[in-house]
Amino acid sequence: MPILPTISTFFIILSAVLMAIGWYLIVHDKRKAHKRVMISAAVSALLFFIIYMSRTIFIGNTSFGGPDELKIYYTVFLIFHIFLATMGAIFGVVTLTLAFKRKIAIHRKIGPVTSIVWFFTAITGVMVYLLLYVFYRGGDTTSMIKAILGT
Repeated sequence: MPILPTISTFFIILSAVLMAIGWYLIVHDKRKAHKRVMISAAVSALLFFIIYMSRTIFIGNTSFGGPDELKIYYTVFLIFHIFLATMGAIFGVVTLTLAFKRKIAIHRKIGPVTSIVWFFTAITGVMVYLLLYVFYRGGDTTSMIKAILGT
């Protein structure tokens, strides 16, 4: 089990769990606890990103090592995950900014959307991890573009 991908996947799972707790807290009108937990969720997501980018920059990314007939499905799934992660990060920054600027009415409207996008990001991220390191043996570690395109 490769340590850096495992650690970064842990942080993405933690961010989703904390986000779920934060959602529960706000539904029960526990605003201070909600704020603390959601900031913790954001920090956890940021730690994931720092580890992921550090690994990408210094080591590279692992290409899909499973059967060739599944490679196209994995690639489409990975692109979907990257799209979700990008949207989740953008929504996350906007949602946090709105909260810190006390624009709560707008924050309340996009917060649930942000959470749902992030839950799907976390789920697909865990699936990418499982496909690369658990279900199949990872392929070559190479640059991100080569790993995504499978070349």
